[in-house]
Amino acid sequence: MHDAVIIGGGPGGYAAALYAHNYGLSVAMVEKDLVGGACLHRGCVPTKVWLETAEVFATVGAAGEFGVVAGPPGLDWSRARERKGAIVGRLHRGLGGLLRQRGVEVVAGVGRLDLPGGVRVATSEGERRLEGRAVIIATGSVPRSIPGYEIDGQRIVSSDHALEWTERPERVAIIGAGAIGCEFASFLSDLGSRVYLFEVLPQILPGMEPEAARVLHRELSARKVEVHAGTAVGPARLSGEGVTVPYDGGEAAVDVVLVAVGRSPVTAGIDLEGTRVELERGFVEVDSLTQQTAEPGVYAVGDIVAGTPQLAHAGFAEGIAAITHIATGRPAPVDYRAVPGIVYTRPEVAAVGLTEERAREAGYQVVTHSHGFQAAARAMIRGENRGLVKIVTEAGGPILGATIAGPAAGELIHEMVLAVGWEALPAEAAAFIHGHPTLAEVVGETLLSSAGRSLH
Repeated sequence: MHDAVIIGGGPGGYAAALYAHNYGLSVAMVEKDLVGGACLHRGCVPTKVWLETAEVFATVGAAGEFGVVAGPPGLDWSRARERKGAIVGRLHRGLGGLLRQRGVEVVAGVGRLDLPGGVRVATSEGERRLEGRAVIIATGSVPRSIPGYEIDGQRIVSSDHALEWTERPERVAIIGAGAIGCEFASFLSDLGSRVYLFEVLPQILPGMEPEAARVLHRELSARKVEVHAGTAVGPARLSGEGVTVPYDGGEAAVDVVLVAVGRSPVTAGIDLEGTRVELERGFVEVDSLTQQTAEPGVYAVGDIVAGTPQLAHAGFAEGIAAITHIATGRPAPVDYRAVPGIVYTRPEVAAVGLTEERAREAGYQVVTHSHGFQAAARAMIRGENRGLVKIVTEAGGPILGATIAGPAAGELIHEMVLAVGWEALPAEAAAFIHGHPTLAEVVGETLLSSAGRSLH
């Protein structure tokens, strides 16, 4: 009998498995593919490796601006792909070793609920039943598509397929300009592909601050990405020459279409039928304080949870919350206000808390302040003095949210994660000194403005 049996070895599942050692819990984790899940093998990590390759390529190409004499860079796609595989492999081996060190029993196979108190696993050696005081469902998500764009893995692909391209595609249409679509547009354009980016909503990065979305829109356009926001696409037409994507006002002839319109939860096939687990459009409803479903002793974490961000670090936090409740009976809820969202484009875009629009919709009397990177010495030195910091506060109250579009935004946002999470007043956060010359100075300047004491 285990204290917890986990179905799924992605971020939410393995975080729960690793965290359990803090309470001396016995854990078994079922994984049908590779421990680490989509994030490690087909998402967060390999995408960022490609983005880093693209950034190095772009940096070398601009070396002359810094007085460094270098010829035009070339790209060894195979070598870059090998590096991606090596990094993923090293992280995978490290995770496996850590799970063994923590005493987690990893069972290879397909798991499904077998209540009360169990998970039945179809393994290569036959069926096996794992018994547990609690069960955590962490089965993750898969890329979804839209009508007229049935994924074939060759000419119409998901991000899973795109990360394994054996050569750089010359012409790519990307359907969907959320984080995934924009990241692919960024690195492919940097590496020389002709990119068309389509988004049916009025702006790229829907849900982000419009000012930040405009920064990225301008930067992608400057790199000759043809951005079509507020544009619907018609069904793809396949031919021997490639794929034609019709859209309002024209059509794009490309070699491949990448569909990046979001991810669907994997909740079918795990025998939720006949249980008290409740679903909303395929997502699992949970008690936000504990991660427990309507079925006592059954928890859910990660991408399958209804109404929460599909982010690896949110999955980590949900896994910790579930294990804490299983071990202690006490809630340790995830503070979703302070979960950062990061888009690893060039430049990066990152946000935490409420945007101005969402804060107003929530009934707050809102005050906003923004500062650009244009005059920041460190940003100028790096040749990346584009973008802005925007901070949203309640009038006379705490910081509600922040967005950064610019160099190293994904790192800089964590100062604002603390400010939002601790409900800091602008004056409290502005009291801390920011080094000069740094990129973080722009955050400090914006905090000073928010506190009514602007410097520059």
